[in-house]
Amino acid sequence: MPALLTRARDAVNVLYREMIKFGIVGAVAFVVDLGGANLLWHTVMPDKVTTAKIISGVAATLVAWVGNRAWTFRHRRNRPVAHEVSLFFVVNGIALVISTATLAISHYAFGFTGTLADNIATIVGIGLGTLFRFWAYRQVVFAREPIATEQRADSEPLPCDPDGVEPQRTDSEPLPRHPDGEVAS
Repeated sequence: MPALLTRARDAVNVLYREMIKFGIVGAVAFVVDLGGANLLWHTVMPDKVTTAKIISGVAATLVAWVGNRAWTFRHRRNRPVAHEVSLFFVVNGIALVISTATLAISHYAFGFTGTLADNIATIVGIGLGTLFRFWAYRQVVFAREPIATEQRADSEPLPCDPDGVEPQRTDSEPLPRHPDGEVAS
């Protein structure tokens, strides 16, 4: 039972650290997105709110890719980079559609055309897209590949080596940890 509690605590700690890092990267991307949209709305694209939002959203996506790959989810690198980046941009494309649709509905369908209304709609849309992104990054983009396990008669399952060799560990040995503090699986 203590091993189960330790595993649960470690899993919560990893989730907490990922959420904090994701939030910091997201805050930087948010500034790029909202700041870029406002810059474009007030200079070269005053009548093209959705086009400006798409451009700023793409720039923010690039910032988020670098931050999340290099920092937030760096311990979850299991896939070839080309596959991971494809998934990342598909997920962010969906999130960009969510945030742009929120702005377009507010601006064109409801007629809220002022700068304040456009900013509020953009913030709401980014928030909805962020909820979707966090879930999708953990479940799809930076997901861990399943690890084969074998059940020992006297304890919980142990991960198997790719060659099928069970690692030797006694219950008194601490679980190996990743440099970020995460328990290695």
